[in-house]
Amino acid sequence: MLENTLKKLASVEPKKMITYPLIIFLVSVLLLAVHFPNLGTDLKGGVVITLHGGNADSQEVENLLKQQGFDVTVREIKSITGDTRIEIKASTDVNVQEIISIVKSKYPDVTISQTQFGPSLSRTAQEQSLKAVSMAFIGMAVVVFLFFRIPLPSLTVIFSAFSDMVIALALMSVFGLELTQATIAALLMLIGYSVDSNILLTTKLLRRKEDTIEGAYFSAVSTGFTMSTTTLGALASLWVLSQAEVIDMIATVLIFGLLADFMNTWILNAGVLRWYLQRGEKR
Repeated sequence: MLENTLKKLASVEPKKMITYPLIIFLVSVLLLAVHFPNLGTDLKGGVVITLHGGNADSQEVENLLKQQGFDVTVREIKSITGDTRIEIKASTDVNVQEIISIVKSKYPDVTISQTQFGPSLSRTAQEQSLKAVSMAFIGMAVVVFLFFRIPLPSLTVIFSAFSDMVIALALMSVFGLELTQATIAALLMLIGYSVDSNILLTTKLLRRKEDTIEGAYFSAVSTGFTMSTTTLGALASLWVLSQAEVIDMIATVLIFGLLADFMNTWILNAGVLRWYLQRGEKR
């Protein structure tokens, strides 16, 4: 059944293969223009108060603090070891000692720790994260151009990687995931994975040994789908089994990006390459 589906995909008109992914890309850009993912505390600054033990309940803690006029975000987190903790996130101008006092009065046995991210530290984290993504993208683009030395296929590989990131960010916005150092790390991983699958496809089609473009595409997509579905399965297992928030966030962003990469590599990039090669054959 999968083989028949892939064969049908190989016979789709290139212009149609290009159009639909571009529409999804534009929709993602519009979503980000309307609502970009919120920055996490490590990037925007703030304070994180962590509660351990004491039979504290996250919903009760949130209601208690909001009744006192505090604008906070409270959530329960399970660690890899199975321990449960409650995190209270608030802005830097909040009265931390008052929050601790209120929580202590309700849960006297709870152990409390706090971490503060100052404005300068958060600004530095933002700058470094932006620099890391920019340098990774520029480095990737240079390597791709040096490898293929053909403008259109090279630009398509680069655009596909960019589109993967944009769609992943748009899905983060839709599902309410914050942009943190962990999710930025996932986006950096996504650049590498996207380039890997796109180079496989581009190399297979540009240097094909098969008689037809469709035959080369089918050969590449068969290998690529196996790679992608294996990775997706591993990430899904990680997301299901992990109890660590950071790992969950990384796995989620990578799943978003991998799903986008299915489309951008095997439909968008394939459509551009098939159109490019067919045009060359006509000449």
